[in-house]
Amino acid sequence: MVKQNNADLETLGPQGKEEGAQEITLSRQGSKGRAGLYIVATPIGNAQDITLRALDLLKQADTILCEDTRVTAKLLAIHGISRKKCLAYHEHNAEKMRPKVLEKLQSGEVVVLVSDAGTPLINDPGYKLVRECAEIGLPYTTAPGASSVITAMVLSGLPSDRFLYLGFLPNKTTARKKALEEIKSVKATLIVLESPRRVAACLADMAEVLGTREAAVTRELTKKFEEVRRALLPELADMYEDAEVRGEVVLVIGPPDDLVNETSAEDLDSLLKNALARLSVRDAVAEVVAMTGLKKKDVYNRALKLSQ
Repeated sequence: MVKQNNADLETLGPQGKEEGAQEITLSRQGSKGRAGLYIVATPIGNAQDITLRALDLLKQADTILCEDTRVTAKLLAIHGISRKKCLAYHEHNAEKMRPKVLEKLQSGEVVVLVSDAGTPLINDPGYKLVRECAEIGLPYTTAPGASSVITAMVLSGLPSDRFLYLGFLPNKTTARKKALEEIKSVKATLIVLESPRRVAACLADMAEVLGTREAAVTRELTKKFEEVRRALLPELADMYEDAEVRGEVVLVIGPPDDLVNETSAEDLDSLLKNALARLSVRDAVAEVVAMTGLKKKDVYNRALKLSQ
């Protein structure tokens, strides 16, 4: 939060006026900007999805902390910004580099922290740097922008009033199912990052543990081959069972929902039994949904039980 004090002083940082909170005042450094740490979001695919403020900060920075200097260098080149100020800061060197970064901030530098794509601190060690700045009393703020998590949530068409970001689930099936069991009763939309090569296995485990929830597989967001596939979890698991998946993937799973309808259970079973005698489960569900107006996932769940 930036707060204007007078013509020459400005406050940086998320600190408020609550008792015990610190207020940091900074001297302007001419056209170069104000000293402090800036957590700057970068595009997740389309290089044009960068804010004017982010570009200004990247130009003004004394140091740009990068997850991968090669990736950031490409973005800087697109926008005509020198890469000479780039410095690697990632999970493998963060402990060693953090004291050096803090020294730069204490000496009055403008330091910008970016990740390879999207908003820093999401699945990277940047939060420890922010925490130390807060503890020491060094100024910091953010220049918000692109995020694959929010973009996937928006494109999924699933309830967005309450959602839970889970990051990456465990790689192994047993551990992954255990993690899903722990959160399956949470009444919120779930957002998961996943490797392309593990999408099929992850969806299969989700279908088994979470059941017939609505879900979306989003891929290559904001890029040329952006794709969003929406269906029930079992259907998505079938779609991706043998599919070759490429690019960045974010999975969005709808919240648990109880069966609520005006059609009696007996009527629903009668309609489904009739349809299942003639059609596949998927086609039978589609027919009954069209006839009754019931939610597809509720009908699908009942059809699976009857078919077994």
